[in-house]
Amino acid sequence: MTMLAEQSGVSKNTVSLALKNDRRISVETRRRVQQLAEKLGYQRNPVLSHLMAELRKTKVPKFRYTIALLNAHPDSLAMKRHPTIAAWLTGCRRRGESQGYHFDTFWLHDPEINGARLARILRSRGIRGAIVVGLFNQNRLPPQFDSLWPQIACVVTGVRTHEPTLSFCCVDHHALMLEAVKQVLALGYKRPALVLSHTVDHLVEGRFSAGMWFGQQALPTAQRVPTFDKADGSDSCFQRFKKWLERHKPDVILTLHRDIKIWLEDLGYKIPRDIGLVDLEHNPSAQEWAAMEQRNDLSGEAAVDMLISMLYNNESGIPESPRATLGSSHWVPGVTVRKQR
Repeated sequence: MTMLAEQSGVSKNTVSLALKNDRRISVETRRRVQQLAEKLGYQRNPVLSHLMAELRKTKVPKFRYTIALLNAHPDSLAMKRHPTIAAWLTGCRRRGESQGYHFDTFWLHDPEINGARLARILRSRGIRGAIVVGLFNQNRLPPQFDSLWPQIACVVTGVRTHEPTLSFCCVDHHALMLEAVKQVLALGYKRPALVLSHTVDHLVEGRFSAGMWFGQQALPTAQRVPTFDKADGSDSCFQRFKKWLERHKPDVILTLHRDIKIWLEDLGYKIPRDIGLVDLEHNPSAQEWAAMEQRNDLSGEAAVDMLISMLYNNESGIPESPRATLGSSHWVPGVTVRKQR
């Protein structure tokens, strides 16, 4: 490193940044240092690099860069109001701040901004990377930001986007369903059923229903209850649910819709005596439910790790081969299910 610095006429810190292809160093200097390093046969020492990384962990991180948090939810206050988004943000901020990164927040439905304007704002603040949170009901980003994605490094939390498809981090919904079905079968339930909005299942490309279908293959055909599409909370939907319940007679329902408990109680069912209930996303407001803990905060942490790696390697734009990090979930026992006789 010292020899490279002396022969290229720059500091050792500049050499280090140039070898990492850091944009803070001019293109000309980066090229000169990299060509000299290749000529001299310079190679990074992986053991030393690991040691330095461990030493840095013992220090209080200093401010490095700012990351943009892009709220894609129609509600400008969703980051505070929606528990899933809040969990993603908790993980993002925890991991980002531990590495010395700060966050600036932008709302993608703000009528005052579009892709071109947001790109200018990010450039003026020296922001090169962003994390998208809050995509619900659809997995397509607002079209007015199409010009932004080729210019920055970006990771999405929660879902895989289309047009464009960006790298993303989320819970493994398919594995989550398999584990939930496994747990209720272990309790002795014979007719598990999924109650879920088609919109939600479509958002995750059918991974909930696919996991349910695969989990039901362990059951005789006659015990495989079809999924009920809970479109909304209307009376007509309630009446469809009542008919579905009477016809298929599930003994445990797996759902994201906690108002199903009210519907069942209105129909005279006692939980868990008459039917079991499982929440597919453990929620602080329903601690008593048996549930699957998605650990969305870990998806937030993974998104920051992925973005930092992209920034470190000077990657930006729409990736040819988007990356995906899928997180695990685990079973949380609760009073809404019980061991079957």
